[in-house]
Amino acid sequence: MSLATQIIDQQVSGIIEKHSDAFANELRLSADEQKRRSMAFLFLVARTAFDLTDEETLDGIVDGGNDFGVDALYFEPPADGELHITLIQGKYRKDLSGDAAFPENAIAKIIDAIGALFDPAKPVQLNERLNQRVEDIRSFVAEGAIPRVTAVAANNGARWMTQAQQRIDNATQDFGGQVEWRYIGAEQLLALLQARKPISAELQFTGQAMVETFDFRRVLIGRMSIAELARLTNEYDNQLFERNIRRYLGLTGNRVNEAVAATLREPEQRPNFYFYNNGVTITCSQFRHNALQRENWRVQVNGLQIVNGGQTARTVQQIAREIGPEIEEAEVLVRIYELQQNDNELVEAITFATNSQNPVDLRDLKSNDPRQEALSTSISGLGYAYRAKREDRTVSPNEFTSAVIAEAVLAIWRHRPHQARFSSREHFGALYNTIFTEDLNGAQAIIAALLLRHAENRRKRPPEDAPDFLAYGSRFIAMLMGRYLLEEMDIALDGLDHRNFEQAQKLVEQRSGSYLSSAEEKIGEALGPLFSDRERTLQRLSATFRRADLIDMLLDVGDA
Repeated sequence: MSLATQIIDQQVSGIIEKHSDAFANELRLSADEQKRRSMAFLFLVARTAFDLTDEETLDGIVDGGNDFGVDALYFEPPADGELHITLIQGKYRKDLSGDAAFPENAIAKIIDAIGALFDPAKPVQLNERLNQRVEDIRSFVAEGAIPRVTAVAANNGARWMTQAQQRIDNATQDFGGQVEWRYIGAEQLLALLQARKPISAELQFTGQAMVETFDFRRVLIGRMSIAELARLTNEYDNQLFERNIRRYLGLTGNRVNEAVAATLREPEQRPNFYFYNNGVTITCSQFRHNALQRENWRVQVNGLQIVNGGQTARTVQQIAREIGPEIEEAEVLVRIYELQQNDNELVEAITFATNSQNPVDLRDLKSNDPRQEALSTSISGLGYAYRAKREDRTVSPNEFTSAVIAEAVLAIWRHRPHQARFSSREHFGALYNTIFTEDLNGAQAIIAALLLRHAENRRKRPPEDAPDFLAYGSRFIAMLMGRYLLEEMDIALDGLDHRNFEQAQKLVEQRSGSYLSSAEEKIGEALGPLFSDRERTLQRLSATFRRADLIDMLLDVGDA
């Protein structure tokens, strides 16, 4: 039994203890110990590998009967016409020797699932949780979005065998390059869990480099072989990118990364890579080199982090495996900034300024906005906590993240429930000023979050007689709940503040059930005419709740 396997088993035990209620209530999992351990392992893989919150992780777990071999399914709304989907199958064994390979028949099930689930024309029999998510995805595909699938096989044993790899290779051709495969075992999972361990590495530069000192900081600018970048990425993997504000966007279907790969694959273009690429930006606590040496420095770097160029590094890592030693012909520009360990604001500024090749998640970068700071102060005065920055700790019941507040405010007070769900990338971008207006106060933010929490709890734990649209319409329900609350208080939104917050909070606690029922009834009435002459499928319902015209029907006004 390896140390990694033991540590992962300890982590699994901790998750069972922490999330036992959620496993029983939301996932309706039995008390069977092995099933709970398997579920906890799946939870650990999804949350750790894909940087999800506990809530997001639970929401995507679809394990159960009629699951097509899919244990968890995650997706984001289409971007540039492409729909990025991640499906996970986990295998957790009581035997902790780590010798058992990921089974070939499980790989075959994943292949069958990919071939069936994302084709809107193929009928499938699925469990309720999986069916809701699949029909959501199919509605996007039916409208022209191209699925890009990452298939993850995870276990506490060994990687799949040769026969399974042959199945994967054949399927990759059949799926036209739209599917990428990833294996996560105990060693890989432990590396992700330990990703914050400082990195100390030695980098081989080529030719002459330049070092400058200014404002008590040092900068090294030079060039490095692509092969050296691939070696670094292979050795430290995700630990390199803890400060990078973006996850790897993948090679297939990403225009920038495909262009990087195309240059490296073409022998005539490979030597020009240095001129085509923006390079790699590294921050560190210290770098050292032999200043008496004219060129080809070997540079010792402590506290190394790649803050820009993560997409390049990942793509280089993949292409280096394809073409081998020939990749040494290509070189890349490298900038190393030696900064003090507490110089976080400068690191964030460098990260933001240098990340321009692909879209960035602006949530962390907005966390220092004065509006965020003012909102945090307003919320704390009401007895709640506000988390503007992402942190690796559990959110308490009286704490709300900026992402949750953004979604709730946009859905309820800004009357944009469709954008609350499907435009999350823009909540801290194009929609930021719409959500976080100068007059948004803590009372409005918290009441919106509480209302959305009630609506989402009903969606996650639907009663037997729940309407068929509940899986897709919870933000619309929350919007109407907000309207009913203001009507009962006989105020407009600008009248909701710290002075009547306690009254509003009590009404949410006491009347949320009534608000929910009224909202569901109104939505049911609005949907009736829309489906009077066509079948009311989940796929069509999903598409309906992505449109804004339903909002006008629900509010009976043109102010949506």
